[in-house]
Amino acid sequence: MAQGKVDPANIPNDGLTTRQRRQLPITAVHTGEGKGKSTAAFGLALRSWNEGLSIGIFQFVKSAKWRIGEEEVFKRLGQMHNETGVGGAVEWHKMGEGWSWSRKKGTEADHARDAAEGWEEIKRRLAEERHDLYILDEFTYPMKWGWVDVDDVVATLASRPGKQHVVITGRDADPKLIEIADLVTEMKKIKHPMDAGRKGQKGIEW
Repeated sequence: MAQGKVDPANIPNDGLTTRQRRQLPITAVHTGEGKGKSTAAFGLALRSWNEGLSIGIFQFVKSAKWRIGEEEVFKRLGQMHNETGVGGAVEWHKMGEGWSWSRKKGTEADHARDAAEGWEEIKRRLAEERHDLYILDEFTYPMKWGWVDVDDVVATLASRPGKQHVVITGRDADPKLIEIADLVTEMKKIKHPMDAGRKGQKGIEW
């Protein structure tokens, strides 16, 4: 495994040992205009599943009718864990599919209320330390649109108990979110097949 280089000048004077600092929970943000933000988050989740971590995946924007390959895989991995004990527990939730914040037909105010309810559910889970890893997929958009209060998100993540890792994906991440994150990656497109009129392929883009 590649070894990260530590800059002594950036190490906080918090009294933690190297081992203790290494075990701190991570807040990661995958943002930028390029593709691959969610894909990278799901790849991280695969590593976590292999280590036996409990995973909660919450999609804030995609339609309940939109079936993606990662969803099917993680549901099967969750079933495998339930039946054999291998890997970690998995929950996958998205708007319109069996959760209180389902995205229904309605006004923007309706959608804003549903997204806020979804965030309140995640806050409850964080307080209960329900999962080891949370993937909040496309969660930057409800914050950008004012459906979820950015200051509340920042305060909740900064004060969450235990060792709960959180990965947030989506374009236009709020500067306040970037400020409190431990790891921020910006995806930048150099080239994409769609630029030449080629539509996405099963197993590649979705």
